[in-house]
Amino acid sequence: MEKIDMNIEGMHCGACATGIQMLTSQLDGVGSAFVDYDKKQGTFEFDPAKITKEKIIEEIGTLGFKAS
Repeated sequence: MEKIDMNIEGMHCGACATGIQMLTSQLDGVGSAFVDYDKKQGTFEFDPAKITKEKIIEEIGTLGFKAS
């Protein structure tokens, strides 16, 4: 498993963070996801053999947020 921290732009409230966390934690290959609204950051553990960092960023983008 690989662990990454990302900045996430565009969150307006705690529900935004919860939505991102729920979406990403359900992706195949993501072992855990934690999104902190106050810090505007997310921490993700994933299996690089199943999913890439770029795919996680892309999925977050489908919700209207920018991760980097």
